[in-house]
Amino acid sequence: MKSDGEIMEILEAYDSTGSYRAAAELAGCSHHTVKAHVTARAQGRPVGVPVRRDRVTDEFMDKITELVARSGGRIRADKVHERLLGLGYEGSERSTRRAVAHAKAIHERAGRRVHRPWVAEPGLWLQYDYGDGPVVGGVKTVLFIAWLAFSRFRIVIPLRDKTLASVFMVLDRTFRLIGGIPTYVLTDNEKTVTTMHIAGVPVRNRDTVSFAKYYGTTVLTCQPADPASKGGVERSVQIAKADLVPTATNLRNEYASFADLEAACQAFMSEINEKEHRVTKRCPIDLIGQEQERMHPVPDRAHTIAFGLSRKVPVNTPMVAFESGQYSVPHALLGSEV
Repeated sequence: MKSDGEIMEILEAYDSTGSYRAAAELAGCSHHTVKAHVTARAQGRPVGVPVRRDRVTDEFMDKITELVARSGGRIRADKVHERLLGLGYEGSERSTRRAVAHAKAIHERAGRRVHRPWVAEPGLWLQYDYGDGPVVGGVKTVLFIAWLAFSRFRIVIPLRDKTLASVFMVLDRTFRLIGGIPTYVLTDNEKTVTTMHIAGVPVRNRDTVSFAKYYGTTVLTCQPADPASKGGVERSVQIAKADLVPTATNLRNEYASFADLEAACQAFMSEINEKEHRVTKRCPIDLIGQEQERMHPVPDRAHTIAFGLSRKVPVNTPMVAFESGQYSVPHALLGSEV
């Protein structure tokens, strides 16, 4: 394709000679190129812009577009080619692939998700997620990472598992570390939070609902397979894993005990929360005060489910049911939760 300067020289040579071949010799190109540019100028079309030629797939583009749209942009070109052959298509599979790629590009642009800047309010949002932790004593651990959206304050706590009791225990500890309870807690659709989806609506785990009611917060879940809906904590997970999980790049030694891992997480939290954030231009530790002013106070006593399973003792019978069995408790616990 000729540059703008070369096209200018070609047209100048033609204006001087009036001959395609003579202008071609002066400009050092084919006389067909000279003719194409001169013709485009004479017809009032943009000079140097390629003219689209008819393609063998043109009369089948409506069908190709339909197949791409019905499959959500996932259909393979070879499958489209098979369908088109049954409709009398005589082109090559290469032409089909080009047409399908063009249709997929249009489909993606039409349905592309548009992100708008999220202006977070203090004390409103806490997001949390998990990352694969290091192996300590032959047992794989889990890193719990929480992130306050306004201040960018991060919490990293190691866990031995992701059972319901462990999750609620670490959330209670997180609330106490940040000095309050935010309005919303956003996380993934794990079974500890969401048991199922009915007509696209998440059904919450009843223990999670009880936990949220006790602390006066609302537990929300992101859209399935959509990490962008909690991108802040996703990035925090990457940063924490890169620093805390021993690899060849960070040269960190293996942890001798779980206590060593907890100490490393505490040191990481202190370091990252005292460092200036590139977006806010302030340290998260300096902004946490604004979050605490708007957050709810943490109850003095943790919810009992944070320590395991709980049962309500009847007011007239000192017995509790557990796994199809009846167990006696002291009569002093009548009407209380154990």
